[in-house]
Amino acid sequence: MAGPWWSQCRRWSTRCPNAGLRQTFRRLNGGCVSSLGRSPWSSGPRSEGRPSPLSTQINPNTLNFTSSLTRHKSRLLVHTIPSCCYRTIHSDAKPKDPFTLAQNDLKSLYDDIRKELFVSKEELKFLCDYYFDGKGKAIRPMIVVLMARALNIHSNRAGDLLPGQRAIAMISEMIHTASLVHDDVIDGSDKRRGKKTINNMWGERKAILVGDFILSAASMALARIGNITVVKVLSQVIEDLVRGEFMQLGSKENENERFKHYLEKTFKKTASLIANSCKAVSILVNSDPEVHEIAYQYGKNVGIAFQLVDDVLDFTSGASHLGKPTAADLKLGLATGPVLFACQQFPELHAMIMRRFSTKGDVDRAWQYVLQSDGVQQTNYLAQRYCQEAIRQVSMLRPSPERDALIRLTEMVLTRDK
Repeated sequence: MAGPWWSQCRRWSTRCPNAGLRQTFRRLNGGCVSSLGRSPWSSGPRSEGRPSPLSTQINPNTLNFTSSLTRHKSRLLVHTIPSCCYRTIHSDAKPKDPFTLAQNDLKSLYDDIRKELFVSKEELKFLCDYYFDGKGKAIRPMIVVLMARALNIHSNRAGDLLPGQRAIAMISEMIHTASLVHDDVIDGSDKRRGKKTINNMWGERKAILVGDFILSAASMALARIGNITVVKVLSQVIEDLVRGEFMQLGSKENENERFKHYLEKTFKKTASLIANSCKAVSILVNSDPEVHEIAYQYGKNVGIAFQLVDDVLDFTSGASHLGKPTAADLKLGLATGPVLFACQQFPELHAMIMRRFSTKGDVDRAWQYVLQSDGVQQTNYLAQRYCQEAIRQVSMLRPSPERDALIRLTEMVLTRDK
């Protein structure tokens, strides 16, 4: 029998297979967003009786907004974002492209990072600079920059970035890249961002040391910000990365626990960095914990949605498109969203998951099962629900081009093909 996670998501897609985000996005462009019972961009106290903010820590039993599905399914199945008209403070009918809006703030990003990584030993410097060649998408610092500007405007300040906020955008990219270097060693990957990996070119030992050095440089830059709360928040990211990697090394025998395990691992390995970076820039400009929570929840939900889509692309996009081999997760023994959903139609997958697709032919058979099932559709729909929650959260901020760009970004997350 399908567990509650599976039956719930299947019921979602049956009732509204093309639901939600595009309609929500259009409503937001037209000036309507959720107020959740208070002035949409008020930072004052919550109205009496209003639910408290979502927890800033993921609990396996209360994981994000989806954790309440089995308890409140009838309410969530018909959930739409309530309409409440904002007064707009800018004239553009269509939100600007997030990358374009953040371009000026990010144009010196990689130069600044390379300055942080300056060392006299030529080989170490070359290896540290290897991925900071300006060809990355810089999605995480872009989100941080847009969130920082949106929060500054929300807090009745000029939209310009504070020096500490700019540093956090840089640090987020450094932590992310260091984690990629270490991941490539763990996974034995030979390609990253369309080029050979450091471990493939120079060996695992040097790759590990390079990842460690990038993390140490990021920690030094973080300490210079001089805010102990920000240090604590971003230090949590490194802990989550390690815990998430350990979670990825294991599997849950109980299929009902398996999906929660997967989502929590996804949060720790991918979304924690975005969530805590957004929270960090909010701390520098606003003392209201509710504002910190909005920034955190937006980053968390967008981050999880981003990884869900990434897991889908492992089945639907070619290696030349992704810059890495397809079916990479299956080859590593990982059961991602599409596989876990496909289990409900093809129970044979359970045994493969427990042996981590290690028997000859497992990867090919699992691939075919996923493509024959609705696992890709279900995972895409789950990503859409996370994006809807991200929109709900960021819509509580005062209107600004940057806030609207963050809203538009959720649609781009869902429609990306690499």
